[in-house]
Amino acid sequence: MATFHVGLKTHPPVLPQQLALEFESADTPRIGDETGLEHRFAAPGVEHVRGETPDRSPAVGRVTPNPRVGEKGREAHPVVFILDKYGQPLQPTTPARARKLLKKGRAVIARHAPFVIRLKDRTASASEVEGVELGIDPGSKHTGIAVFSTCGGDRRGLYAVELTHRGGRIRDKLTARSAHRRGGRTRNLRYRSPRYNNRTKAPGRLAPSLRHRVETTMSWTNRISRWAPVTAVHVERVAFDTHLMAAGKPLEGVEYQHGTLKGTEVREYLLTKWGRACAYCGASGVPLNIDHILPRSRGGSGRITNLAVACVPCNQAKNNTPVEEFLKHEPKRLAKILAQAKAPLRDAAAVNATRWALWRSLDGVFPTVHTASGGRTKWNRQRTGLPKTHTLDALCVGRLDTISRHPSRTLTVTATGRGSYARTRTDKYGFPRLRLPRRKQFFGYQTGDLVRAVVPTGKHAGTHTGRIAVRTTGRFNIRTTHGLVQGIRHQYLRLLQRADGYSYTSRREGSANPA
Repeated sequence: MATFHVGLKTHPPVLPQQLALEFESADTPRIGDETGLEHRFAAPGVEHVRGETPDRSPAVGRVTPNPRVGEKGREAHPVVFILDKYGQPLQPTTPARARKLLKKGRAVIARHAPFVIRLKDRTASASEVEGVELGIDPGSKHTGIAVFSTCGGDRRGLYAVELTHRGGRIRDKLTARSAHRRGGRTRNLRYRSPRYNNRTKAPGRLAPSLRHRVETTMSWTNRISRWAPVTAVHVERVAFDTHLMAAGKPLEGVEYQHGTLKGTEVREYLLTKWGRACAYCGASGVPLNIDHILPRSRGGSGRITNLAVACVPCNQAKNNTPVEEFLKHEPKRLAKILAQAKAPLRDAAAVNATRWALWRSLDGVFPTVHTASGGRTKWNRQRTGLPKTHTLDALCVGRLDTISRHPSRTLTVTATGRGSYARTRTDKYGFPRLRLPRRKQFFGYQTGDLVRAVVPTGKHAGTHTGRIAVRTTGRFNIRTTHGLVQGIRHQYLRLLQRADGYSYTSRREGSANPA
């Protein structure tokens, strides 16, 4: 367990953590080229010249004097990942040096987001590779990943990635699928006979929305290990005390066995809590139903704090409408209801459910995995003077003395998926509206590819860079930062990066506005 100074306390809902562990296993990074330019390899035998990776970069390899404890580290540009001629990772370098290598023709672009270059005349065996480390701050909706180098107790942040999960969308789609199948049992529709030989769940099984969080985090740690020489991983393995968070007060001893409904029943508790009157109109002396303040179809939970009593007309009129919209003309009553409804603990429960699975997955891939508590991360962040973000929390995971620098910009990676299996689009009544083709690739491109279009003439003359939506006619649509450009012929396109199920934006560290 992490050691803290006398008088320094952790956040109450964070449980004590175990000691950091180290394990030995084989790490086998793969060779990847995702631009479609595999043929751009230089002939072997080219000697090294100046302006490359052997000399330590002032922003990457050389360590400046450690700042005082509590002094905020300086901001710096994110580094550029480098691969050797065979695709093996080398020590990251500065953007200025990468531009020189590309300008001299000694390197080619291997990937655009994040930016990776491949040298033509250098191998990993002939290079000085010091290695980097990863810091991971896992979360329910966002996971922060920081790439940094260490010298003693000083950390130098090199690159930052904020991974946005789509577990909520997966949960909603599974809920919709369950509703469709349930409806098929009562309607006069074609219905598949039930199968009873696949109803058992394996021990330790995670729900698809939770397994997605583990798999996307592992996917990106494996990707980074293919672009940078990762030697160790630091992961925050935090445990939330949901009972303490729900109570809102310190609990000791037998109080952990007393829930909200101690000595009463749900209906009687709700009638007493709401004064035996409708929570939405105040009617009393009428039959009252139990209603979810935040509807279940919109992510509401079945906790007692999300339940209210409502008369039959109000319950039917509200349906699955958000309470903010249903009572927008009665702000006082709305404020009273929201004051009694507590936030759901879904995010804390998701982190608790996936923390062991993530740790076991990391331990099976990387040779050294260190674990740390959330209290130590918060303590490191506060004493180094850094703001609260997912990526800076990842930089502060584990044992450290100082942080001398951190990236000025963060790469925001959003999981979007790779499309759907359905080949038919329906109208609002459920009838087929159009049918999509069976294949996804046309003229060498598929929807989601990052391309650059150079249009010589016409109303769209100019250079356009963005994601494309393919058409069977060969005239594609390009979504750029300035808007949608339609009808671009495929002969004008040049592939920059294949679609990989993620969207990429860049923003300044600590800012919510992407660029």
